[in-house]
Amino acid sequence: MSRRRHLQNCHSSKRHSLSRSTRAELQFPVSRVDRLLREGQGAHRLSSATPVFLTAVLEYLMANILDLAGQEAGANHRVRISPEHVQRALINNENLRHLFQPSAFSKPTASPPAPERK
Repeated sequence: MSRRRHLQNCHSSKRHSLSRSTRAELQFPVSRVDRLLREGQGAHRLSSATPVFLTAVLEYLMANILDLAGQEAGANHRVRISPEHVQRALINNENLRHLFQPSAFSKPTASPPAPERK
């Protein structure tokens, strides 16, 4: 049962407020993205849909990156995702490599060798 339907069926006469993240069915906090956008020096006026859209894009990117990092960890017979798995996933994916230029990566002291694919 969806949260909205559950709230409509409640016997309480008070209407419960739903967060923007809940309304947009997102896991990332829309309000925090909105606050960070408004505090930044980028734009003085924002549409109400702007932080929702940006939050959805960030959530999609993170899900994609974590999926690829999980595949990297699985290829190394590991259960936990380490920062090296995330970095390797970003480097091995052409679109993400273009989005996150190599200068954005922190320089590790010793780069672990990439496993050979069979």
